[in-house]
Amino acid sequence: MSAHASFNPTLTFKHWLALSIIILCMLIASIQPLDLQSYALHQLGTLLMLIALLCCQKYFALQFQSFVLYLIFLAIHILGAHYLYSYVPYNDWAIQYLHFDLQQTMGWQRNMYDRLVHFSYGLLLYPFFIDIFKKIFRPLPAKLIILLVIQWVMVTSLMYEWIEWGIALTMSPEAAEQYNGQQGDIWDAHQDMLMATLGAICMSLIIYFSANNTR
Repeated sequence: MSAHASFNPTLTFKHWLALSIIILCMLIASIQPLDLQSYALHQLGTLLMLIALLCCQKYFALQFQSFVLYLIFLAIHILGAHYLYSYVPYNDWAIQYLHFDLQQTMGWQRNMYDRLVHFSYGLLLYPFFIDIFKKIFRPLPAKLIILLVIQWVMVTSLMYEWIEWGIALTMSPEAAEQYNGQQGDIWDAHQDMLMATLGAICMSLIIYFSANNTR
């Protein structure tokens, strides 16, 4: 059998449609971003993550749900890249459209969008990691694979904070603050890693109880 005949494409029309929406989001976000240098750095990460997604889709044949949740995370990240995480006006939107002051109600003193992004990383990429880990570590019990995925989220969150710190060292203090959105919080990296871990734990529980309820 020829190589062409044995080729089985894993990207269907709905995959390409979802990818097209994300690319459109990137193009729209590129219109007058708040800070071009920081925006470009964040979007470089977006492009690398898209490449990683396509490679994993090819070699692991991800579930479509995992594929879409991964792209939803990228959409959340793209919004943060446009405004910068520290300045996403979610509270203004809540006041304007819902007549609800989220910051005041929750007692928040800082912009919490970066916390949402890190929580979403653990929550929305958990199914993506589970798909891959189940195929790589197939003989292992399901509960052990779940533990490995949560640990992987923790490790990759730590690695991201290291990369972010390394990039910030090459910038002026003002540019570094614009890029990493620390907002004067000395525990910012620790709390970001915690949020990612909690996101992964939440999704693991959602999937576990959903599976049990369908039996």
